[in-house]
Amino acid sequence: MSSPEGNKPPLVPDSAKESEPQFDPTARTRNWFSILLGTMPPSHQMLYREDQYARHEKRDCDRCEEWRDYNLKYSPIVIFMQKNIRDLNGKLDADNIRCRRCPTRVTEDGKMVRQGGGFSPEHGIQLCANEMRDSKHVEDTLAHEMVHAWDHLRWKVDWGDLRHAACSEIRAASLSGECRWAREFWTRNNYRVTQQHQDCVRRRAVKSVLARPWCKDDVQAVKVVNEVWDSCYSDTRPFDEIYK
Repeated sequence: MSSPEGNKPPLVPDSAKESEPQFDPTARTRNWFSILLGTMPPSHQMLYREDQYARHEKRDCDRCEEWRDYNLKYSPIVIFMQKNIRDLNGKLDADNIRCRRCPTRVTEDGKMVRQGGGFSPEHGIQLCANEMRDSKHVEDTLAHEMVHAWDHLRWKVDWGDLRHAACSEIRAASLSGECRWAREFWTRNNYRVTQQHQDCVRRRAVKSVLARPWCKDDVQAVKVVNEVWDSCYSDTRPFDEIYK
């Protein structure tokens, strides 16, 4: 995905502001029970989550950096991608792989967009510390964003072109390991066996394209992914085959 926006407070859809009482972040006990009982409206759930993330920002970033450093030192796929990025005269290490809190973004039509990380040609990789569950999640996210970095160095990707972006999203979802069967089974409750990898890659690529502000809707996202699917899914460079 493209680079996350700065740590701006999340917006709340206008409709929610008009129809719901104002969220009070100081009423933590009441908010906790509302979450537990399922009575908190979705917009307040987002604000509650963002308040928790803001309060625990240092803890989350420290933990994310620990997991990042571990993977830079020990993860086979991260080390492999680092080497291949160096071969293209690029550099990704702790200096330009940063852990930050990433607020939820609310689109004009009220959809809430969260992300695990982002790549920027100018700044490197950002890991969304508040979204990272564990070291394995950091590894998958790093690998995903490193595929974007490799693509950019190899082909000078025009990230404003949805076809270019869709191709890199397909490759990143396919090659990073995030669509391996075990990940789908244990973290996303997807129990399919046949075509599981292809379905996961397609679903996640569409989701990533749709999250880009210049993508009009899900119809356009699906159309663009389908247009580039065959050539991009079959291209496993710099790997010899899909990493699973």
